[in-house]
Amino acid sequence: MSDLFPPFAPDPDEPKRRLFKPIPLRLLVPNLITLLALCLGLTAIRLAIEERLELAIFAIAVAAVLDGLDGRVARLLKGTSRFGAELDSLSDFVNFGVAPPMLLYVFILHDMRSLGWIAALVFAIAAALRLARFNVMLDDPNRPEWQKQFFVGMAAPAGAVTVMLPLYLNFVGIPGGGLPAPVVGVYVVFIAFLMVSRIPTFSGKTFGSRVPRELVLPLFVLVVMFAALFVSFTFEVLAVSTLLYLGALPFGFMRYKALEKADRLEKSAVRANSPKAPPAADGSPPAV
Repeated sequence: MSDLFPPFAPDPDEPKRRLFKPIPLRLLVPNLITLLALCLGLTAIRLAIEERLELAIFAIAVAAVLDGLDGRVARLLKGTSRFGAELDSLSDFVNFGVAPPMLLYVFILHDMRSLGWIAALVFAIAAALRLARFNVMLDDPNRPEWQKQFFVGMAAPAGAVTVMLPLYLNFVGIPGGGLPAPVVGVYVVFIAFLMVSRIPTFSGKTFGSRVPRELVLPLFVLVVMFAALFVSFTFEVLAVSTLLYLGALPFGFMRYKALEKADRLEKSAVRANSPKAPPAADGSPPAV
């Protein structure tokens, strides 16, 4: 029996086998940005419970900036992955579907008791549905290229920043944001409707891919000016930006309809100019 199991001495120079395949750093960086945004969203919920609403708003605003960066960084580093897309959606639900209505409930919606909580729930559910629809549309291969300039419905980060308008107005100096609790509740439900609607809104994904040389320096000045204003007059900038965004929604809808009409006319022209098959010898129409 000793010949069946001879002694074996391992080769000391043999390289150690890895149990797992190493992951490139370029795949990890976008996910780390997403996790940092998730930490900010969870911290915003804690700050809301502690009624430190100003810091909670700032945390959500920074999370929205990081949410816009992680996808761009992933495409820049060629580190996009299905795992990253799913992680981003889960993070967005916490940051933009749960944290903002929690802030509003602590701020004023609790005055409506159960109705205020229902308004907060409606917003959270609308954010979840909107993110689920967005993930499904990513896999649509037949979507025209021009439609990538638009979101279907209001994006979750935009909905989160927009729905907190009563908070901005309050910190600007208007007590209670100038709005009673029932009006705030209706406003929250209205923003939730915009998120799950089919109304097209500008995505901004195609902006900034190419910048004309003569606009580089003015762009730097505008970015620095906006950052300085945001730091010095945070809630004023957020309130004005929200009102401008809401006012721009009809223009995005009209632009979408114009591009849709042009695309339909182009397809009709292509079909009209395409060569037709000759009729058969017996005079019967060509087979389709």
